[in-house]
Amino acid sequence: MDEIWIYIFLIVAGFGSGFIDSVVGGGGVISTPALLSIGLPPQIALGTNKLASSMGSLTSTLTFLRSGKVNLRLTAKLFPLSFTGSACGVFLVHFLPSQLLRPLILILLVAVTIYTLLRKKWGAASHFRGLTGKTCMWFLPLVLAIGFYDGFLGAGTGSFLIFSFLMLGFDFIHSAGNAKVLNFGSNIAALITFAALGYVNYRMGAIMAAALIAGSWCGAKVAIKSGSSYVRILFLAVTTLLIGKNIVDYLTWLTR
Repeated sequence: MDEIWIYIFLIVAGFGSGFIDSVVGGGGVISTPALLSIGLPPQIALGTNKLASSMGSLTSTLTFLRSGKVNLRLTAKLFPLSFTGSACGVFLVHFLPSQLLRPLILILLVAVTIYTLLRKKWGAASHFRGLTGKTCMWFLPLVLAIGFYDGFLGAGTGSFLIFSFLMLGFDFIHSAGNAKVLNFGSNIAALITFAALGYVNYRMGAIMAAALIAGSWCGAKVAIKSGSSYVRILFLAVTTLLIGKNIVDYLTWLTR
């Protein structure tokens, strides 16, 4: 592939990834395979993707913040958990094969999708009244675990974060806004760690980041304008896509 076509390919993939990722996460399903397809080694593809996705998640985070769709007091407290978990996850990439987690992730994605489908009015309105001691016991470790997962594997992080905020009583649009703040935390932590390990191609990452920023801005604007029902539909579509991808990846690993 000629260099100019590689850049065009990365721009198109980056925009599509940013658009989806800004709303419900899952943009890595597009951007990471795109980087792998141009010949980057897996670790460098993951690190380069984090450079691009960090810029995209920052853009969508700022867009949601300006629209008032983020609980800033809550997300500010949770941000360090997402950041720390992600950094730990990146370090474990060196020691554990990601395939060990794939069956668990597949089961969780299926459960999330079925639960959301069955609860048709879930996330239509916000009922969050604050964290209690009881919710802290399960929610804080969950945020840390999702941050860890983002550093280790990544695909579906946004979906898991949105689902977590829905469980707290937020509507879909506020869940998406809150999720983007924490997703930015896990992305930037992973980027710093990957960069320290030398796993970032800055030229490719910068090209994809520019496209991701544009896609993230457009996606967040559409989500805010269209409301919770649109986010719910996209959430179900992306989690279904993630389920299919994880099935293919797991079957490929089993047949090696």
